[in-house]
Amino acid sequence: MPVEEFVAGWISGALGLVLGHPFDTVKVRLQTQTTYRGIIDCMVKTYRHESLLGFFKGMSFPIASIAVVNSVLFGVYSNTLLALTATSHQERWAQPPSYTHVFIAGCTGGFVQVYCLAPFDLIKVRLQNQTEPRARPGSPPPRYRGPVHCAVSICQEEGPRGLFRGAWALTLRDTPTLGIYFVTYEWLCRQSTPDGQNPSLATVLVAGGFAGIVSWAVATPLDVIKSRMQMAGLKHRVYRGVLDCMASSVRQEGLGVFFRGLTINSARAFPVNAITFLSYEYLLRWWG
Repeated sequence: MPVEEFVAGWISGALGLVLGHPFDTVKVRLQTQTTYRGIIDCMVKTYRHESLLGFFKGMSFPIASIAVVNSVLFGVYSNTLLALTATSHQERWAQPPSYTHVFIAGCTGGFVQVYCLAPFDLIKVRLQNQTEPRARPGSPPPRYRGPVHCAVSICQEEGPRGLFRGAWALTLRDTPTLGIYFVTYEWLCRQSTPDGQNPSLATVLVAGGFAGIVSWAVATPLDVIKSRMQMAGLKHRVYRGVLDCMASSVRQEGLGVFFRGLTINSARAFPVNAITFLSYEYLLRWWG
């Protein structure tokens, strides 16, 4: 298995994470809390109460962990395509795989990455939802002192299975969505590139950005459910499963609940996925 795909995926994932984390924090809070009137209100309140650092809560852990998950995604995707088509990444633009193969490889990468992502994503969401300001005299201390303390607390209070809260919703979100993600990227690159040639870096940038928007438009409803199920243990609320969480959310807040965070997801998706694909393709060409 070519390891370059995994290394390039890790580096590109880390770059995308740093760029997109503030947007992700706002998105998670909008999806799981009802105290905000919208994106601007959430951003203003976060800045006033927690300073600029509030937007980066929970980021140190994902830099080491979720970046590795991105490595798994791109590595499994590329190596699945290699198994299906017998063409390496360098040969793929000259002998483009079918969209069916791209979709299967993307779904495979999405399915495999969930098992690595679920505990890390849960800890990230719990830390992002801590709204206590940092180190102010008289202010209540945050529930979790950091990612390790968060993981230990979840295991003690909810059992080891607690680290996988929302994993089924995450699987349903990522498996088909990442198939669509890679198909969209491939299709846009091919539409803008002469047959047999590598797409320009500008094409990669735009195609990656739009692939991110399309995939998040599809993923947002299940992303809302995933985030709510992840926070359920903290709020001592038990959902019997994905369908129960969906039904409960609709009863209380209407169908619009499934689109919470869609605007901020779309705004974040373009730059994050543009830089992710750009750095991924650039690194593989440089090493090739």
